[in-house]
Amino acid sequence: MKFLKVVLFRISQAADQRGSSSFFGTSRGLSNVIFEGKNSIADRCNFSGDIQIGYATTLGYNNVFHGCISIGKYCQVGFDVALHATNHPSNYLSTYINKNLFDGELKTLKENNKIIIVNDVWIGHNAIVVGNVTIGNGAIIAAGAVVTKDVAAYTVVGGVPAQMIKERFNKKVIDELQELKWWDKSEKELEKIKPLFFKDLSSLETIYEEK
Repeated sequence: MKFLKVVLFRISQAADQRGSSSFFGTSRGLSNVIFEGKNSIADRCNFSGDIQIGYATTLGYNNVFHGCISIGKYCQVGFDVALHATNHPSNYLSTYINKNLFDGELKTLKENNKIIIVNDVWIGHNAIVVGNVTIGNGAIIAAGAVVTKDVAAYTVVGGVPAQMIKERFNKKVIDELQELKWWDKSEKELEKIKPLFFKDLSSLETIYEEK
């Protein structure tokens, strides 16, 4: 019996390769997602709605994505993250939309929003994003944060509800990174600017400054 459990565990942890993307364990609703390639999807992710996940974006264990969601390139999503673009109606007599009441007709009152996560975004463990929200390039969402409004590019947010903690870099550096758009470059082009990725930009006036 122990041997069988070991075998089953190893099978469940083996990657299912689909094109250039890797899928681990069992996830639900994969048919609702467009994967751009080179993605890594951990075990027990759940997808429902209209979802697009950009090139090289990786998802941690037990993520829940619900509604109309667009995620850009090179994003990293931690464990137990939930993105909810839909919500129960709050301006009507009841928030209840289950089929047990009026055969589910109240479901038509559900709020349908859109979550847009751009490129190079890091979302920490157990974070939640709800509502009509855009998260800018290079943003960091701290573990446990509840994001209910837009997050500017290259800012760190945390808390419930999430508030800005700091900007990652000075304005000039942020503008240069926005203009660089490294996530849209080919692997050959990225090799040419590889040294930029190893610079500590926190104290630089420009990304092109020698240090």
